[in-house]
Amino acid sequence: MTVAIAKKMTFDEFLEYNDGTDTLYELENGELIPVASESEINQLIAVFLLIYFSQLGIPANRLRMKTEIAVHSRQVNVRVPDLMVYSEELAIAMQGATRSLVLLDMPPPLLVVEVVSPNQASRDYRYKRTEYAARGIAEYWIVDAIAQKVTVLEWVEGFYEERVYEGEQAIASPIFSELQLTADQVLQNC
Repeated sequence: MTVAIAKKMTFDEFLEYNDGTDTLYELENGELIPVASESEINQLIAVFLLIYFSQLGIPANRLRMKTEIAVHSRQVNVRVPDLMVYSEELAIAMQGATRSLVLLDMPPPLLVVEVVSPNQASRDYRYKRTEYAARGIAEYWIVDAIAQKVTVLEWVEGFYEERVYEGEQAIASPIFSELQLTADQVLQNC
């Protein structure tokens, strides 16, 4: 669903936009896209991963759910991933921020996780993949409860190299070498 507006919205207009509701929006090529309420399965997966990364010793100031991130496409877009793991540099840059928005001039997060929602697969697999690669995000996970797989994308020389994990396959993370997690464990709530 797209919110009807008279003209394409600029990034600066997006930053100032307030419709008086608590609705969270992504900005996609100048159009406001309301972030749909997550399914129970999607929420459980995101919370499971948040807790898992916390148990790996990643401090709370580097773990975020539903934080906005500015990315490049045909114009500046804003995405709202299900989970982000900040680098130490990004956590420092975000200190004192008045809005939970990672701007283009800030360091990229180490990891972005998108949990695929029904009818949204092309956005997660195609568009966001390109945008996150252009943003230099080192690792991007696409958790697909519908297809029962976890896709790990590693940023190498400006592009993502892809590995797909299913069932009891152990997920290999280039950034989190101590990770001991299978696709089934991530998808256990499905």
